[in-house]
Amino acid sequence: MENRDPQASRLRVIRNRCFHSPLCIVLIALAIRLAVMGFLYQEQLDPDRDHWKFAYENGRLARSIVQGRGLSSPLFTDTGVSAWMTPVYPYLVAGVFKVFGIYSTASAFVLLTFQALVSALNCLPIFYFARKLFGQRVGLWSGWAWAFFPYAVYFPMERIWGTWLSTLLLSLLFLIALHLERSNRLWLWIGFGLLWGFTALTEPVVMTAWPFVIAWSAYCLYRQKPRWFLPLAASVLAFFLVVTPWFVRNYTIFGRFIPFRDTMGMEIHMGNSGDTFHWRPRWIGPWHNDQEWKDFKELGEVAYMDREKQRGLDFIRSHPRWFAVVTVRRFTYIWTGFWSFDKRYLAEEPLDPANVFFCTSLTILMLIGLRRLWREDWRRAAFFSLVLFFFPSVFYLTHVEVYYRRQIDPLIVVLAVYGVSPMTKMPEDPLPEHKQDSVRG
Repeated sequence: MENRDPQASRLRVIRNRCFHSPLCIVLIALAIRLAVMGFLYQEQLDPDRDHWKFAYENGRLARSIVQGRGLSSPLFTDTGVSAWMTPVYPYLVAGVFKVFGIYSTASAFVLLTFQALVSALNCLPIFYFARKLFGQRVGLWSGWAWAFFPYAVYFPMERIWGTWLSTLLLSLLFLIALHLERSNRLWLWIGFGLLWGFTALTEPVVMTAWPFVIAWSAYCLYRQKPRWFLPLAASVLAFFLVVTPWFVRNYTIFGRFIPFRDTMGMEIHMGNSGDTFHWRPRWIGPWHNDQEWKDFKELGEVAYMDREKQRGLDFIRSHPRWFAVVTVRRFTYIWTGFWSFDKRYLAEEPLDPANVFFCTSLTILMLIGLRRLWREDWRRAAFFSLVLFFFPSVFYLTHVEVYYRRQIDPLIVVLAVYGVSPMTKMPEDPLPEHKQDSVRG
């Protein structure tokens, strides 16, 4: 029977247009995040420890910048120049502090709104990335999945940090890499390298994906075009042109090569001390241990990190079996969220059971998507597998956090959606340009 209600028909048309509109996806994603921000923003305004929770080390470095002391003093008092963080996010926070006030309510709203926007805008590269790979249906559902994705909603509103910007940047880099597979235009490859450099100075962990992504793009270009080495070399050179000034700055100040951050020694000891009650022992590091804070001030940042590195490596050498077992535990935590169901541990992490279920389910769906992709295109599936499982490799060996691995969540979401979507043939790759010319001829 024909529906004669014109208003209902118009509503269906509007709803259908909204569902198929990337802009609508972004706007709804932004509204969700801003609503969550209304419940969480006060966490940034806690005055305890001189507003420590307001961006943590990023906030301290930003304050030093605004006060004219440069990138220095990442903790609780003036400890001098620092390489604790890479420069992009501290300077972004400093710009907000300069305009809206240091540790002010207005600055909190501006920074959290920026992070909400960044997370919502990630729907766009995810949509286009998934659509190019798997078609319109998977692209739309991937965009909507990101709009409601719990990790992408909660974490950017809970913590002012560079992770969320680097997640968007890495999604853009994945999308660009897909287009570079068939393009040897030099300016595109140079821009690719420049963006990689900027992303690395935002969050250096993305460098674990860089070799795989650029090698894959170059390999695909090699199979399609006679000229591939020059674009690759230009991209690598552009990358180093961006990051080298930061390396030079660190060498000039500290008298040694510090490529991005100087905290690796502390990260090693933090996860390799023999304490496995929690994935993040609070007594290691200068944040919550008075003696460690005193040592940090007396030794200085770089010497303190050297000492922590030596402690961690000494423990690993003397406990190789323990290290192997805990490395497996860290791998398991990254992909399932499970660390322990001990009652004392759950008293500190009461949401872990629900997170274990969600994280494990997401990983299973991702693996289903990877398996399906392997049947369609084993080379691309192998590339994605390398990126996914090697990206968190530094965390397997050091220590884990709940907000680690977030930069590859977009790829995980796309593969999970692909894994549960109806079976459809993947979009066929167009012929290489030189073959298209011969066909047209």
